[in-house]
Amino acid sequence: MNLAELTMAEFEAGLARTRTAIVPFGSVEEHGLHLPLGTDTFQIVEVARRAALEVPVFVAPPLHYGYCRSTRDHPGTLSLSPETVRRVAFDVGESLYRHGVRGLILASGHAGGLHMSALEEAGERLVEAFAESEVAVVCEYRWAQEEGLAGVVETGDDGHAGEIETSRILALDRALVKGTSPEEYPRLPRPFVARHKRPCWPGGVWGDPGKATPEKGEVLFTRCVARMVALVREMEARIAPA
Repeated sequence: MNLAELTMAEFEAGLARTRTAIVPFGSVEEHGLHLPLGTDTFQIVEVARRAALEVPVFVAPPLHYGYCRSTRDHPGTLSLSPETVRRVAFDVGESLYRHGVRGLILASGHAGGLHMSALEEAGERLVEAFAESEVAVVCEYRWAQEEGLAGVVETGDDGHAGEIETSRILALDRALVKGTSPEEYPRLPRPFVARHKRPCWPGGVWGDPGKATPEKGEVLFTRCVARMVALVREMEARIAPA
């Protein structure tokens, strides 16, 4: 159930079918020369949408912004602070709880480490604040990476705007893919913090977009949707009866 399209009466009726909600988190972030800035958001929204066709669950409107660290100097990347991500996740979760939702899935299509840490901290605060709440925090893109390594993609170290994400956007809407980008991997000077990050990663790609196909993308979507459906069912089983 797309929460944004429901009336308040439809939302109340929906609580008789499910008390779980997926809140998608994405980003506005560079994805090479060929993929749109909304790539992370598009992927997680599609997985949540397809999951809701298979199992009753509320799908909240996505948060289109996240915390972007390594790509912050690349054109078009717009970033929130981790504190803002954490606060928004908590506030949305609190509001859903007030209206009867007891199972909350904070699902991110953006895989930044500090971004995910902010969501995890929000989840910790929510379960501490609301005794009947159950919260899961997942990085759906990590699911895609795991499934990709299980015989789908050819690039062993595929991380950003590469074979996985290009395949998934091709499967979603080929018109969103504007050509391709060269194979590339970031050269950030670990353990040092790079003051100027773009020279260490000029093309903004981690992997090989040239190996992408829409068929691979569809397989990855199907597998990730199955994992989301399983998570929703597990969440519903954990929630105490109303």
